[in-house]
Amino acid sequence: MTHATLSVLLLSGLLAACGGDRGATPAGRDSTATARGGGGATLTGAGATFPNPIYTKWFDAYAKQTGVRINYQSIGSGGGIRQFTEGTVDFGATDGPMTDGQIAGVEGKVWHVPTVLGAVVVTYNLPGLGSALKLDGPVIADIFLGRISRWNDPRIAALNPGLALPAQDLIVVHRSDGSGTSFIFTDYLSKISPEWRQKVGSATAVQWPIGLGGKGNEGVTQQVKQSEGAVGYVELIYATANQLSYAHVRNAAGAFVEPTLKSVSAAAAGTAIGPESDFRVSITDAAGPEAYPIASFTWLLVRPDDPDTARGRQIGAFLTWMLQPEAQRMAADLHYAPLPVPVIELVQKRIGG
Repeated sequence: MTHATLSVLLLSGLLAACGGDRGATPAGRDSTATARGGGGATLTGAGATFPNPIYTKWFDAYAKQTGVRINYQSIGSGGGIRQFTEGTVDFGATDGPMTDGQIAGVEGKVWHVPTVLGAVVVTYNLPGLGSALKLDGPVIADIFLGRISRWNDPRIAALNPGLALPAQDLIVVHRSDGSGTSFIFTDYLSKISPEWRQKVGSATAVQWPIGLGGKGNEGVTQQVKQSEGAVGYVELIYATANQLSYAHVRNAAGAFVEPTLKSVSAAAAGTAIGPESDFRVSITDAAGPEAYPIASFTWLLVRPDDPDTARGRQIGAFLTWMLQPEAQRMAADLHYAPLPVPVIELVQKRIGG
């Protein structure tokens, strides 16, 4: 879709959201965007579990304001990309941007729309530790490579002087499904560990050297929660909601940083995004003394030239709403960082909102 075409769809969507076209019924899919009770429509999306809590909150608020209901399946980024590619959903969602090959598979007809920023945390189950564990990238990589197998390993102890680490086996937990959370985590490890980059690499799904698999952020969270000595990686809100501990991670500047809204925003602030960007930007291992190193944007996948113009208007109207301060403020309540103002302005300019 050209910028002009998307601008027209967004303008129409705004008119619809104000009541001018609220009852429009998109053609195309039999059930994805049919008119429902109250004059609203229904859109369907699927993908990343990483942003599911904020998407759930947004979609509920948006339905109350506009009557447009958005049904979202939290199935993992790999599933979101697959269903978007197959055309079985109105939009996809991913934390790992589509590759050039995947984009070629949809003839380039996809636009990555950044929504919020979040942190992937290294979470662990060590009752009574009494203080936040400190880890650095090489140690995290070697834990997930199986090279470090005990909690009292000298390399972990050296990062945590004075902390009583148990003489206990590490139980590694990773995602079993195609996952944007895995992409963020492996993207980070590939930057700081040449061995990881060579042997495992970075993708939504990789061949894990060791460990137990859990489906979704939810599955990894439960595996860690139920297994003393376990270590895994999840989006921050899943760790905080389940009262799981998570590590402070040494960043590129050498500082141990806690994952917070401020430190995730600092990671984004240290990354240059130009006006012609397609927004497929990695902010892991970002520069800056306050930057948390395992942070990322998360994206919605939309068709820039949607043949169903009513659906295009509805999606465009939601994107415009999502970028407003009220919606972005909701992100902070769930431990996501709102988009930086310069990024919001770039997206607004791109879509004509």
